[in-house]
Amino acid sequence: MPLEPFIVSARKYRPQTFKDVVGQESITNTLTNAIENNHLAQALLFCGPRGVGKTTCARILAKKINEDGDHQANEDFAFNIFELDAASNNSVDDIRNLIDQVRIPPQVGKYKVYIIDEVHMLSQSAFNAFLKTLEEPPKHAIFILATTEKHKIIPTILSRCQIFDFKRITVKDAANYLKYIAKNQGIEAEDDALHIIAQKADGAMRDALSIFDRVVSFSGKKLTRKAVTENLNVLDYDTYFSATDLILEHNIPALLLLLNNTLALGFDGHHFINGLASHFRDLMVCKHPGTIELLEVGEVAKQRYLEQSQKTANPFLLKALDMANECDLNYKTSKNQRLLVELTLMKLASVDFDGEKKNPESVALANQTIDYIAPASFFKGDGPGPMDERKEVVPSEDQGVVSTQTLPELPKEIAVPLGRSDDRESPVSKTPVPTPHVPVKNGGDQTETSVVLEEPPTEGPMPTQGRDDTVTTKKINIGIAPKRVSGLSISSLKAKKEHQLNKKEAPIDVDNLPRTPFVEEEMQKHWNDFVKEIDAKGQKILASSLATDVPKLMEGNNIWIELPNSTMKKEVEREQYGLLEYLRSKLDNHFIGLKITVNEETAKKFAFTPEEKYQKLREKNPAIDILRQEFDLDL
Repeated sequence: MPLEPFIVSARKYRPQTFKDVVGQESITNTLTNAIENNHLAQALLFCGPRGVGKTTCARILAKKINEDGDHQANEDFAFNIFELDAASNNSVDDIRNLIDQVRIPPQVGKYKVYIIDEVHMLSQSAFNAFLKTLEEPPKHAIFILATTEKHKIIPTILSRCQIFDFKRITVKDAANYLKYIAKNQGIEAEDDALHIIAQKADGAMRDALSIFDRVVSFSGKKLTRKAVTENLNVLDYDTYFSATDLILEHNIPALLLLLNNTLALGFDGHHFINGLASHFRDLMVCKHPGTIELLEVGEVAKQRYLEQSQKTANPFLLKALDMANECDLNYKTSKNQRLLVELTLMKLASVDFDGEKKNPESVALANQTIDYIAPASFFKGDGPGPMDERKEVVPSEDQGVVSTQTLPELPKEIAVPLGRSDDRESPVSKTPVPTPHVPVKNGGDQTETSVVLEEPPTEGPMPTQGRDDTVTTKKINIGIAPKRVSGLSISSLKAKKEHQLNKKEAPIDVDNLPRTPFVEEEMQKHWNDFVKEIDAKGQKILASSLATDVPKLMEGNNIWIELPNSTMKKEVEREQYGLLEYLRSKLDNHFIGLKITVNEETAKKFAFTPEEKYQKLREKNPAIDILRQEFDLDL
């Protein structure tokens, strides 16, 4: 059985009237009114993206201006329409042949319409040859120029044309037209499937119809979202909905497995992260009723977006969009692209719902500690001393040795069991008190804190003297400790300022600083030792710079080093404080200084101009000057 010829949808459903044109209502209405009111220009320029109806509108216009009421319904006025493809006919001779044809009036109808497609491909000379005819064409001639790149057309052509800018077909308009075609062909299509086709077409109706034909050939009379995503090799919405749920749950392992499964399907990480960023954008659009119309998806998918947008906060979406965009920008230059995407996903899963990292804590004084004096028994007879952190002292199980543990928060009064001591004040019950008594004394922003130390009975010999079965309780008054306050409160700012004022160091007594004299050889020895130390630590550049010249001792305990260029000088100046501190310590002289200069003659050797190179060559061989003059050579 012979196959019937198949006509693609882009040709089969090509609009025959202005009403059939999709998404260009402003242009079609303008052209219709111009024809009815006899205000049609003789040179028109249709510009816009591919597949949006430029050539179709040109043909409809050519047909409509030749209708006189006596024509047949299927009359296309083919003898009055001349199409020229400027991509292949772009020479001056082609334009001259066209100009010769323009002079002949039409045999049927009123106008001869010349449609020049891809007019930007004409050569410069062809444009110039076309100017006069385009400016003053015969009354029976109308020129319609179509192009996708208006910026390539010379201004003299643009000034002679009436310009119509065709816009991209919206996803909604394209999906509705596809729905109309599917209904005509008896195809059952899901709205989400048609929206995916419209999105893939990227504003071109011709591309949408071509994709529609391809998907119908794949899936038959029933067009589903799954079939479309599989055939077009695009990621389904479900992938991004699942990824967002895992991010909100902070489930990093499952998120990495989802990325691995996506990569196994043949998609790259760049495609995944771009789609995830678009998903975050769609969720952001759903947050406000006025922007929901910017969501270009089907009704079923729109409902899912609305549901998931309720789980996300605006700060989180903004932070997620920023992270995804940063990954997109760095993807092409990354050496390990998969790791970059995985790292971005882990960062996203580490962001809390409010857009901040987990466990944010801000205090006015981050390193504030509480100092107090403990009794001698607290240090096993070592004498009193300051403690830098809040400590809980507990006896070791094997030897009764006192150990310390850092407490998360210090209560107002803490019962701490101790080892035995001779300095017992009040005998109490043999059973240690398990729950400490916490008296609270509040006074403004400060709290008086005390610690009760209890000594329980132990079994076996103890390292202390005079033991019995009593428990010793000691109470240590720690003193006044400021409360923790928020880093953004007024009281915290005041506390921080007072803390900084208290931190000011006392003035240095210059007269008592060491001034031990030293000789140049001793200085050079310690200089070389410093170079060896920083070289061993990996500071190769600084070590190389310091080893470039031998340091010299000048008057006033100043050390002078001369470097070959300013780059080395900047490197040494940036690290000179560590060097001076080392030398002052080794030489026992606090008044050592460092003077760094650049040898201009040596520095000049690193950058010769072409003239300087030529002078050097001419000094070595004067004949090169004769060669340059003979052949008129330039530098």
